[in-house]
Formats: sequence, C-alpha cells, structure tokens
Amino acid sequence: MMSWQVKPGLTAYLLILTTVLPGCTTTTDRKAEQATAKIDRVWPESPAKARIAYVRSFTSPRDLGISKGFFEQIMDFFTGAADWQLVRPMAVLSTEEGKIFVADPGSKAVHRFDTKNGRHKVILTQDEQAIPSPTGLALGAQGEVYITDSAQARIYVIKPGSDTAEKLDLKITPDQPTNLFVDQKSRRLYVVDAGRHHIKVYDLDGTLVNTIGRRGIGNGEFNFPSMIWLDRNDQLLVSDALNFRVQTFDLEGRFIRKFGRHGDGTGDMSRPKGVATDKNGHIYVVDALFHSFQVFDKSGEFLLSVGHRGEAAGEFLLPTGIYISHDNMIYIADSHNSRIQVFRYIGDQP
Repeated sequence: MMSWQVKPGLTAYLLILTTVLPGCTTTTDRKAEQATAKIDRVWPESPAKARIAYVRSFTSPRDLGISKGFFEQIMDFFTGAADWQLVRPMAVLSTEEGKIFVADPGSKAVHRFDTKNGRHKVILTQDEQAIPSPTGLALGAQGEVYITDSAQARIYVIKPGSDTAEKLDLKITPDQPTNLFVDQKSRRLYVVDAGRHHIKVYDLDGTLVNTIGRRGIGNGEFNFPSMIWLDRNDQLLVSDALNFRVQTFDLEGRFIRKFGRHGDGTGDMSRPKGVATDKNGHIYVVDALFHSFQVFDKSGEFLLSVGHRGEAAGEFLLPTGIYISHDNMIYIADSHNSRIQVFRYIGDQP
C-alpha cells in the first residue's frame, strides 16, 4: 500500500497549511461559486412560456464538486502545480453513469469528469503523448469514447476502464476529421472529413465501407462540413458550415432534407458548428459567429435563439460543440470562454 512520507523540515509548513488551506479563497473558488450559483435564466423570457433554462457552467473539476484530497493540495503547494482547467473546449458528451468528457485542443487532451465518484482525469495517448487537436467525441455501444484528432488525422478510442486513448487502425485515413458519431446498432463509425468535404463510414475495425457526399452546393454535397449527429429516427444531421445549412441523410447516405441559409437574421446561419436533437425531435444548431445556439422544429422551421456574445450565463464566445443527453440536458462547448455551459429543455415533454 502506498503511503505518504513527510520530511521533518516540512512540519511547520504542514501546520500552517492545516490552518490556512480550508479558509483560503482563490480565483478558482470564486469561479466555482459563480458556476454553481442559482441563476434563473430562461428562454424565451416572460410572458412567453419558457422552453430552455440555464443550469450551470464549469471550467474546472472544482466547478463540478470534484476537489483534490488534502495531501494532493499539500503536494501542489510545494510543487506549484495548478488545477487543470479547460482552455479551448470544442466537443463534449455525457454518459448515464455521470461521466462528462470534454475534448480540449487548448490543453491537447480529453478531460474526463467523473461526477458520481468525484474524480477528474486528463486523458492522453497510451505512451503519454498529447492529443494535439481533439475536436470531436462519440459514445460507443459498450461505453467506449471515440475521439477525432484533426491535426494528426487520427481516430482514438478510450475503452471502458481505461485512462488512456489508443489509436484506431484505419485502413484509409481521413484528411481532416473534425467530428464523428457511432451508430450503435450497425456498429459503424461516421466521420466528418472536412478536408475532403464528405463523410467517411467505417466498421469499428477501421475498414472504410462508404463515403457520403462530395464538394458542392447541391443536395447531398458539402462545403467544409463540421459536425454530425444521429437522431432517434436513425437519421444523420450534418452541419454544412460554408453552405450555411444543415443536411439530413439516412444511414446509407441518401439525402432526405436540408434547411438553413446565409444571413444575419433569426433563423439564418453564419457559421453552423455543433448540431444535435432532443427527445422531442427539436434540432439545435450552434453558430460560432452568432455566439448562440438556435432551435428548429423537425422540418427546420425556426423556433428560438439562445445567447449572444458575452461572458455571463447564457452568453457565448465562439461556441462549437453540443451534446444533448438522454434526460434533455444540453451541453455547449463555449470555446473561447473556456467553459462548458449546461442548459435543460423544460418545455412540453414527449
């Protein structure tokens, strides 16, 4: 069993720490207080019926109630180690077991926040190397978490129980993978290859089985696609960033519908990034240049916009990814505010 040994010369310092540490108020403490403070923000505002409510935000483990143990704090005091914090989060997902994964190119790693057991882990590769540009996350059928690294043109996977990410052996590699999704029924991996303006479809052994789309402006064509989502009806939604729209396909890649147009009005799109759907079938589109996310109905009709540029709760600075959990919790990667913001759909339930 591993034990902690304290040198005699440190005794005086330990006496000070036992007195001072519990009462210290740091910048991180203040951020934690702000993140967990009750803020009654809803959209749309009264007297309209509220549909979306702000829940909280987090930028560090402490914001989620995950704190270091006493002896870890002592070691940090002498080594100068700082708490891990999000830098430029781009993608997020949560599991039913209470784990939240955040892909953070700013820290060149994936953060795993275990809210149930109060633990935080920075995920690196098997040889403890950084993941230079993790931009997308997807959950597998057995609890695996798949990662796109756009800089290395690689896919990594974190297997259940593992604290490292191992490289997935792809027979044909994408040029610039930015996001991905796993169809848990067919066990196929849909990877957005922004560099080739299409979607690559792999078996989980890395064999390429299909490609969807090509560069263009027509139906089923893309201009730098960025994010992908599989809805409850087994339809793929793809944010077609520089065509300023969202396109929908079946699992074989057949075009179904599209919506969106370039503009600066409500319902328009400027730089669509993350896309997701809730249990009611509403479609959420994160727009980086609008500093907001917009909600549309199943046919693409505009319903609601949430947020604008800023740093307060419900405000954004170049947001990117989105994930909606089984209980309609909405996680937004507020990239240049270095945080994840969490909302909940509180409107009519299915």
